[in-house]
Amino acid sequence: MSPEHLLDGLLNGSAAVQRRAMAKAITLLESTRPDHRALADELLTAMLPHTGNSFRLGISGVPGVGKSTFIEALGLYLIGQGHRVAVLAVDPSSTVSGGSILGDKTRMELLSVHERAYIRPSPSSGTLGGVAEKTRESMLVCEAAGYDVVIVETVGVGQSETAVANMTDMFVLMQLPNAGDDLQAIKKGVMEIADLVVINKADIDAMAATRAELQITSALQLLGMHGSSGHAHADTSQWHPKVVQLSALLGQGVDSFWAAVTEFRALQTGNGRLGERRQQQALSWMWERIEAGLRQSFKDHPEVRHQLPLVSARVAQGTLAASTAARQLLASLSTPASPSVSGSAP
Repeated sequence: MSPEHLLDGLLNGSAAVQRRAMAKAITLLESTRPDHRALADELLTAMLPHTGNSFRLGISGVPGVGKSTFIEALGLYLIGQGHRVAVLAVDPSSTVSGGSILGDKTRMELLSVHERAYIRPSPSSGTLGGVAEKTRESMLVCEAAGYDVVIVETVGVGQSETAVANMTDMFVLMQLPNAGDDLQAIKKGVMEIADLVVINKADIDAMAATRAELQITSALQLLGMHGSSGHAHADTSQWHPKVVQLSALLGQGVDSFWAAVTEFRALQTGNGRLGERRQQQALSWMWERIEAGLRQSFKDHPEVRHQLPLVSARVAQGTLAASTAARQLLASLSTPASPSVSGSAP
């Protein structure tokens, strides 16, 4: 299907036609074939005037915290409020087989079949940061199709898995009661960029949930005092991260959560920070693609392909330092192809 037909299906198609167009568009964007990439670029350019009207919500948290259950409860609540909800769920890919379960839709039984919701699971495929390589592009497809709330669910959370915060309007971190003391909360680097912290499963142990809320609130205030997190509490013109309790399984507290999100959106839109954040994210996206393209061009360079097996063998054998090997390969980009590598292993 051509980019023109895909765009027409996204903008003007019936519900069934639009869903097929979304699925095909995201599949095209995720393809690594050069001819598909050219068509994907054409589609992205055509979609841009029809994007940017949604609210992009990133949700992360440790495995088992209840992200999928919460997203279903939130999605059904938002649909009841008149919204259309798209969920981009990223599943971890196996480092052994390379496969991914992609089972998030099975955890969202009600939301996945609702006509005003769209759920797309994607494998992380080794991409760092807890998101898939083409998650940003998939968000644009959802926005062009008229979904006004786009939720990105990540594979989990660690100190390096914070890329979702660089592609969404609001970053939500989900926590469990009894997940550690206030010092443990401060140690988590991801806490510094959280706009809202959710303590899920508060119905299991109300006292533990309240204690966790107090500890995390204290940690957020301490982080805000030195101002490096971008949430300095002395500045009343910007958002101060909050902590809310809820039970996704029982559907309790979802309305309070969305009230906090609405407050955040109004404040950040009013002070212009939401627009600035999106501009910075677009530039960051551009440089990420440049770096990825340079990495692939490096691997495809004839001289690099010629030298790489021999250099790799020497590094594996311990006869050549990895840093030296990297410099040799980078230097080979500006030298003509040669039949062998100087000092190669016997």
